[in-house]
Amino acid sequence: MNILFIIDRIELKYFEFNNLVTNFWLIREMLNENNKVFITTIDKLSLIDAEAYTHCYEAYEKSGNIFYDKQDIHKKIEEFHLVMFRQDPPVDMDYINSTYIFDFVDRNKTMVLNEPRSIRDFNEKLHAVKFLEFMPENIVTSSKSDIMEFLDKHEEIVLKPLNRCFGAGVMCLKKGDKNTAVIINSMTNNQSTLVMVQKYIEKAKYGDKRVLFLGDKVLDYCVQKLPSNDDFKFNEHCDANIIKAELSDIEKAKFQLVAEELNKMGICMAGLDVIDGQIIEINVTSPCYFIKEINAHFGCELEKEITDFILNKVNTASLKRCLNV
Repeated sequence: MNILFIIDRIELKYFEFNNLVTNFWLIREMLNENNKVFITTIDKLSLIDAEAYTHCYEAYEKSGNIFYDKQDIHKKIEEFHLVMFRQDPPVDMDYINSTYIFDFVDRNKTMVLNEPRSIRDFNEKLHAVKFLEFMPENIVTSSKSDIMEFLDKHEEIVLKPLNRCFGAGVMCLKKGDKNTAVIINSMTNNQSTLVMVQKYIEKAKYGDKRVLFLGDKVLDYCVQKLPSNDDFKFNEHCDANIIKAELSDIEKAKFQLVAEELNKMGICMAGLDVIDGQIIEINVTSPCYFIKEINAHFGCELEKEITDFILNKVNTASLKRCLNV
């Protein structure tokens, strides 16, 4: 099978196996299963005569590590059986424009995961509100007066930029803070930029769970991401800050509804960030599956489960087309 991974520029620059990077685990496993894997970045996509192309490089595995041939290859995207669209945020105009390229790719020839249209239409922070009953109380606004009213009501809140990742720009604000006006004006770009504002959850001091989806299923594996000593949120990917966690039956049943809804949209790989049973964010662009930590904590090979799921999905779709089902 010919597979194209669209990865982040920084991953291309430092392309070698790193057990903290989900893409590298999946690329290595797909290579080990005798697939041909190519890598590219969003800036190497193009349209020529209304057909989607990319400049890419062929990856290979050697002694457990991954490398790529530096020869530039120009290929039509429909030559690939599968495209793994896993560019990291921010979801800026370059990111959005790259998703438009895939409007010109025939899905009967090439499967694209996650579906770029759905990534484009699903803001990881804002659209979590589709599942409002599972979230802490929140508003999305650029209005200083709205935020002040929300702060007066809840006394401690969290403000989040809508299009950033890895906790960048996220601020915690308490009622009475002398920098309240400065923080609000900075976050909203003087009331011109929308932000997500959530009620602070007291148990955030214990970190947040990463709940993982594969297709329409909630995986049994789960980790707790602990905040750093100098921050109220998780921002340092290291062993000490990621511990084994469990999902209750109630949580799993609740989040199953979210998995099913996302899967209908073509988002088959996603990760929830959850505090005290409440969703604070839904990661759909290039969610980290914490494969290193989950394999260690649960004695599994998560990269194999993910790869088998994806390849079976492609093969099933191909078989259905052959049978005209």
